[in-house]
Amino acid sequence: MRLPAGYCATVSQENVEIVRAGIEAWAAGDVERLRETYDPDVVMRTVEEWPEAGPHFGREAVFRFFEQLRDTWDTGEMEAISLIDAGDRVIARSRWTGVGRGPDASIDVTNIQTFRNGKIVMIEYFWDHAEALEALGLPRQDSHAGA
Repeated sequence: MRLPAGYCATVSQENVEIVRAGIEAWAAGDVERLRETYDPDVVMRTVEEWPEAGPHFGREAVFRFFEQLRDTWDTGEMEAISLIDAGDRVIARSRWTGVGRGPDASIDVTNIQTFRNGKIVMIEYFWDHAEALEALGLPRQDSHAGA
């Protein structure tokens, strides 16, 4: 993994591993394992254009949103494109592919997950990866950092 030039090296790889495990749990349909990664008081902000954009307050509201998202398609897969460790945050760029029940979809999205005590307390979504980096004050040229 490559960090942006000038970024302080006091980062926690544990957060990246929690995000990676969450992606694996999503792919396996293991909602309970995924739920364990979120704080009960998590806040989720989706992109404004998304149906039922929120914000969503609390783990139960977030998981209702996830369930609706998953129910939109017969099959859906999430692929991690990159995970960037940013201290108490992880920038996760991923591709969601859904098939069935309407038009097929292939959506690239980036989210910033903020951690406290090993749990996700905030998750914010962005269509534009460079915009997510800028939200954390990171340079755009690092928008292709690897997992």
